[in-house]
Amino acid sequence: MTNPSSPNPKPNNNQQRLTAIAAVVIVALLGVLTVMLVNYNKRGKMIDQLSAQYDESEQLKLDLEKQYYAAMTELEEMRGSNTELNALIDQQKEELAAQKEKIEGLLANKGSLNKARKEIENLKTQIDQYLAEINQLREENGELTARNATLSQANDSLGTNLESQRMMNDELTSKQAVLVSEKEAIEADRTRLSAKVNQASVIKVSGLEVKPLKMKKSGKAVKRNSADNIDQIQICFNTTKNDIAEEGPETFLVRIINPMGETLALDELGSGVFTSNATGDQVAYTQAKEIEYNRDVTNICTLWSPGQSFQKGNYEVEIYNKGHLAGSGSFKLN
Repeated sequence: MTNPSSPNPKPNNNQQRLTAIAAVVIVALLGVLTVMLVNYNKRGKMIDQLSAQYDESEQLKLDLEKQYYAAMTELEEMRGSNTELNALIDQQKEELAAQKEKIEGLLANKGSLNKARKEIENLKTQIDQYLAEINQLREENGELTARNATLSQANDSLGTNLESQRMMNDELTSKQAVLVSEKEAIEADRTRLSAKVNQASVIKVSGLEVKPLKMKKSGKAVKRNSADNIDQIQICFNTTKNDIAEEGPETFLVRIINPMGETLALDELGSGVFTSNATGDQVAYTQAKEIEYNRDVTNICTLWSPGQSFQKGNYEVEIYNKGHLAGSGSFKLN
């Protein structure tokens, strides 16, 4: 008996091989898809991070601009007539501008946002300190003015009632010593502040004109240039506008210096001595001229008639106001 033939195994082997290949391909595709998905998620996170950094940078820029310009406005509103306070305000504005520029440089670099954020906080602290400093100075100036007025009134009262209060002399002397000590401290501070204001309020002069004159028998003065033929010197000048100077009485000191470097001066004609604020020296002057200043141009003339002869040579003329040189000129007598 013949046995039936067994089935051919070859087709089954091919099918298994195809199945294995398909499995490998599927696994590979899954791997590629996984990598692509991971990369996509990373890219999305990176985009979100960059977007967040950009939004934060723009917000920081807005915060910086808001703080800076608010500070500039508030500082400018504190400006007044006090020269020292105004100078301090200008200095603080320059420092804040420099700090703002530094922070803007940090904001331009996305990697420096943390540092920029910290610098903005420092800027806010700096602004608060500046404003507090200026407010304190303004309060101190107000207190100094009030205390000085009180001290002046107290001193006036002491001077008026001193004769009638001899029995209270010891007590008054003790009180006065305290007042004088406080006044000296106040005066020292006020002197430093007022020195700058005083110099800024000096009224400059222009158009200085010198006329050597000879008085004729007819009573008419004629201009001459010969030292042997004059008996008086007329000096004219114009005041200039100064908005810092207060309206009211102003004194101008005229100093005529002869060819020997000596100041022409006669006590009986109003000559005297003043302290130069530039050097602290005592300086002789020839004449003093007081006017009512109204912050406008005013022509002023003085006449020096010493009843003495004049030397030949070059003369200098100096005009002083508030202890400062306000103008100068020269002339020559042959």
